[in-house]
Amino acid sequence: MQIGGRTFWVSQALIPQKESKRGRGRDCLGCAKTGSGKTAAFVLPILQKLSEDPYGIFCLVLTPTRELAYQIAEQFRVLGKPLGLKDCIIVGGMDMVAQALELSRKPHVVIATPGRLADHLRSSNTFSIKKIRFLVMDEADRLLEQGCTDFTVDLEAILAAVPARRQTLLFSATLTDTLRELQGLATNQPFFWEAQAPVRTVEQLDQRYLLVPEKVKDAYLVHLIQNFQDEHEDWSIIIFTNTCKTCQILCMMLRKFNFPTVALHSMMKQKERFAALAKFKSSIYRILIATDVASRGLDIPTVQVVINHNTPGLPKIYIHRVGRTARAEKKLEEFSVEEAEVLQILTQVNVVRRECEIKLEAANFDEKKEINKRKQMILEGKDPDLEAKRKAELAKIKQKNRRFKKKVEQALQRQKASGAGRRGCPSRAQPEACLSPAPAQGPA
Repeated sequence: MQIGGRTFWVSQALIPQKESKRGRGRDCLGCAKTGSGKTAAFVLPILQKLSEDPYGIFCLVLTPTRELAYQIAEQFRVLGKPLGLKDCIIVGGMDMVAQALELSRKPHVVIATPGRLADHLRSSNTFSIKKIRFLVMDEADRLLEQGCTDFTVDLEAILAAVPARRQTLLFSATLTDTLRELQGLATNQPFFWEAQAPVRTVEQLDQRYLLVPEKVKDAYLVHLIQNFQDEHEDWSIIIFTNTCKTCQILCMMLRKFNFPTVALHSMMKQKERFAALAKFKSSIYRILIATDVASRGLDIPTVQVVINHNTPGLPKIYIHRVGRTARAEKKLEEFSVEEAEVLQILTQVNVVRRECEIKLEAANFDEKKEINKRKQMILEGKDPDLEAKRKAELAKIKQKNRRFKKKVEQALQRQKASGAGRRGCPSRAQPEACLSPAPAQGPA
């Protein structure tokens, strides 16, 4: 299927019965490269089925990030405008009362992050998702994995509220062990489609690395950005960092060098996140410093460069990050870095970064993070003080175990050393004979 010059693949599991006998009504697991049109692959068939029987909450779409939820909703609105589609976005950081009112009006499609939707299910009975026809999990590998952000508890609450008879559709750019396990455990013969490719990044992506010492990394970053902007004024750049604090510091630092920069991370208020992304999409600002909240699914055509400020811990994180560019056959030109030019700005960059760090510490950035953690724990029904006490006790136990392990290792080393000495001695009764030179022998 072609729309606007781009080709989209559509699951046979969603094609109406008269067009496909082998795919009708089956669950679906789709895996393809970033930018290949996975969203349209489920939006278009769902809208077609909705047009045949429009009623209540027809489809539920779950996604791991708030920004991606809004992007998916935008595509539903554009493609579903002729149908008079009603959609509802349920994400954190927004007014729950207003969201509850929207849900009570029975929209056709609900696009949500698991945490906020689960909160509504636990606290409200003004809406129901017991009659939905489609459950879509976009970026399914991220939703189903267990790690720093675990959606397991929230997904359990959501799956308990949806009907058993439904179509479940999972889409991702990376096929993880979890998705493979689901494919093997499924009992209803799900339709499985995977784009066959030797690598997961798109062919048009020009990938390069720059190996530099940690202390001069920021100076190289400033130099690279300056070069890109001097040569291509209309290019947009995304820089990915591993923490919210680093993200904020880099944004402050680059602004000091007069680069048009905005930040996007989870420590920002939701309105600030929307505003930052809107300014970047509209090219008001050409540089976006972001954590991995921006690495999934966001389609920003003007992005020409993606810079990883840190090495991603997992290959799939790298795949999703670099997938923000080269989504429409874009390719970078080769560039070279002159070390002498970087050294000229090294001191200035280091001083500016330190000033930004001091300013951020004065703003109690870390304290705000702890406050947000406490709020989240309270919403989850946990006692923050009790959890902190448990964490401290666990740390003491780990420290005690480390000390014990160290003592055991030292004892084994001493035993090994004494054993080596005994092996060189002919008599255990007189070990001193092994340490003293033999007496000189007189003439016979």
